[in-house]
This record gives sequence, C-alpha cells and structure tokens, in this order.
Amino acid sequence: MSSILGRVINFLLVPLYTRVFIPGEYGVVTEMYTYVAFLLIVLTYGMETAFFRFSETQKGERESVFGTSLLSVLVTSLLFIFLVVVFRQPLAQAMRYPDNVEYIVLLGLIVGLDALIAIPFARLRADNRPMRFVLIKLAGIGINVVLVLFFLLLCPWLVHSGPARLLPFVNLVYDPGIGVGYVFIANLVATAVALLLLMPVMTSARPVFDAALWRRMLRYALPLLVAGLAGWANEALDKLLLKYLLPQGIAMSQLGIYGAVYKLSIMMTIFVQAFRFAAEPFYFSQAGGGHARHLYARVMKLFVFACLLIFLGIMLFIDVVRHFIGADYHEGLAVVPILLLANMFLGIYFNLSIWYKLTGQTLYGAWFAVAGALITIALNIWWIPLMGYHGSAWATLVCYASLAILSWGFGRRHFPVPYQTGRILSMIALAVLIYLLTYITSRLSPPLMYSLHVVLLAGFGYLATLADPELRSDMGEFR
Repeated sequence: MSSILGRVINFLLVPLYTRVFIPGEYGVVTEMYTYVAFLLIVLTYGMETAFFRFSETQKGERESVFGTSLLSVLVTSLLFIFLVVVFRQPLAQAMRYPDNVEYIVLLGLIVGLDALIAIPFARLRADNRPMRFVLIKLAGIGINVVLVLFFLLLCPWLVHSGPARLLPFVNLVYDPGIGVGYVFIANLVATAVALLLLMPVMTSARPVFDAALWRRMLRYALPLLVAGLAGWANEALDKLLLKYLLPQGIAMSQLGIYGAVYKLSIMMTIFVQAFRFAAEPFYFSQAGGGHARHLYARVMKLFVFACLLIFLGIMLFIDVVRHFIGADYHEGLAVVPILLLANMFLGIYFNLSIWYKLTGQTLYGAWFAVAGALITIALNIWWIPLMGYHGSAWATLVCYASLAILSWGFGRRHFPVPYQTGRILSMIALAVLIYLLTYITSRLSPPLMYSLHVVLLAGFGYLATLADPELRSDMGEFR
C-alpha cells in the first residue's frame, strides 16, 4: 500500500509542478530523480536483498547479518556524501549546473540518506512489522507533500496576497530564487525524518561487523547490482541521454516535457506494479498444481485485456486527461500511447519471466536485462538526434517488446506455457485500431465524440470477450 500510494501521490503532484515550473525547470526535477534512481541502486549494491537471503539461511547469525549490512551501507553512504560535498563544484560543472551547486549537495544528501535507511526498512519487513514500516513510509510521504505545498503554493501566495504581518516570517523561510530547489529540500527533510524514526531499529542490535560474512554477502549482491543497473537503463537512461544528445538550448525543455507526459502513463505503471505484488506469490503458490501452466496462460490474457482497457480509457479521453499537466507540456501528448503500450509490454515481460524464476534459472533474467539496456542505449543514441523525445518513447516500446519476445522464446524451450499468443495479439491489434479511429472522431463535436468513444470502449470489451469464451468466463468469475 505504501509503495503504490507513494507513486500515486507523486503522480498527483505533477499538475502542480507543471503549472508552477516551465518545462526547462521541470526538466531539472526529471533529471535529478533519474540520478537518484541510479545512485540508489549503486549505493545499496544489492545489500538489501542479500540481507533478506542471509537472514533466512543463517538464522543463528541474524544480528550479525543486520549489523554487517547496515555498517557496510552506512560507510559507503557517508563516504558518498563526503565526496559529493567536497567535489560539488566540479560535479556541478560536469552536470551543467555551475550556478546551482546546491542541487548537487541536496542530491548527494537525499541519495546518501535514502540508501542508509534501506537496510532498517528491510529489517522491519524481515521481522514482519508491516504497520511500523507503513507508518514511517507514510510519514515521509506526508511531510514531503506538506512541504512542497507550503513552499510552492502557500509561500508565494503569502508574499503576494497574504497578511502583511506574516511577511517577516515568510521572508525568513522562503526565497523565490530557490525555485525547483524546494522540491529537493522537501524530499531531504522527509528522508531525514524517516531516518530519525528508524533510529530505534538501527540501534536495536549490536553494531557487529563480520568481514567473512560481508564478503559472502557481497558476492551474492554484486550480480544483483548489475541486473539493477541494467533495469534502470531500460527504464530511465533515456531521460539523461535526452539532455546530452539534444542541443543545449532545447535539451532541458524537451526533457521537462517528456518527463511530464511520461507521468500520464503512470496509471498503467501503477496497475502493473500492483499486479506484480500479487502475482508473484500467487504464481509460486500454484506451481505444484497440475493445471498451473494453463492458469498462467489465463492470467496473462486477463492481464493484457485489463491493460488494453487502461490504454483505451486514457487515449479515448486524452482531451480530458491532458488537463492533468500544464498547457506548456501538451505538445508531448503524441508519445503517451507509445509509453502506455511500452509499460504494458513490461508487464507482459514480467508475466513471461515466471519460467526462469520457477526453474531457478535466474541468470536468464540478468542477461535479458543487459540485452534490454543495450537496445535502449543504441536506439536512444540513434533516434534522439533524429526525433527528440519521440525517439526515446519508441526506444522504450521496442526495448520492452523485445524483452517480452526474448522471454517468450526461451520460455517455450525451458518451461512451455500454453499462452494464446494469437488471441492476445488480436486483442492488441483491435485496441490499437480503435485508438487510430480517434484521428477521425476527434473532428466531431465534443459531446458526440465522447459519446462515440464510450461506445468504442464498450465495443472493445464486447468484441474481445465475444471472440474468446474463456476470457468471457474468466471475466464472469472476476465480477
């Protein structure tokens, strides 16, 4: 709940950001959080997963496992923060922020503290203490939102229209020149509060560091670091490449527009995320059943059907959905269908990947992630100079579709599942065809257009289930 709620709340802040900041300023936010995602993978270096694994396999040494992983991440996080502070000016020059060194310092502090609290949060999960985990997560989210609203909405209003007696206080805490920096300040304060709330967890065990245990944990964790970096490249590298492959005069504006319209595909992302939380334990629990493979195939078809309903629900009513972001960002709406389909294929790949998890051949997952990263890098380098962020969107779709095809192909040899590929592709083709009809219906008056789009959405559901009795039966069970 806390993971999905965090995504939803960040999504709900997008209308504010895209109305307060011009595209170039929002590009800074997009870029910085792309670095945050990358650096968190580097600074946790698989130690969180290693903690889970060694806590279960070496129950007698659980305190040593916690102390060793915590001290390891603590040292590397503090070293990272120290290096960022010392070399902030050269880093700011290299990242093209010579006049905003504070962005680099804030970035370093956010990432360092976020990495540090990863192990205490893992300890709460391992100890089956979900309520404390959720409450601390939600406290951080709440503080972040309150501070963002305070600095970006309330303080500007108080400066221009508020009571004069409050101006001394506002001038003490608020500087309009900081601008997007308040997004990072709010995040840093929220992370610092989470760290304080987690201090009892961090100090609950003796600070034991076992060097031999640490080396074993590191050998287990480093391949996860490689897979994590490859996954990050598939998901986020395009945003950094946009900055450095486009002319400096337009790069940040294009990045800001792409980052904003990317958020419009988050309903698909949230659905896929929620599905993943439920699907993986379900798949493993059904693995021993005689009809497991047929069940996996049915779930895949239902999953694609649901994704296509989300795709059409957004695209048939994009004239309404587009108001979620500021008007300055509407020129990027053309890539929304591409990104929606890309995230659907990511979900399909997740469904298909169950074969190597069930058979214990997880090395395939790492190879697939690396292959996806290579596809992402190559296509972005080729297409961004030609098409800008449109090239990034198409590269994302090609990457995830390629991963799905790779996993499907290898899975047929190692763990064949009777996926009804023809019917799934037919559903996708039908949904895309209905979307293409909007190029014609958009010329109609709004009342007629929306009425027709409701009919088209219902028609998709009717035709998809009419052509597939099994899908119709499964939908009946769902209801």
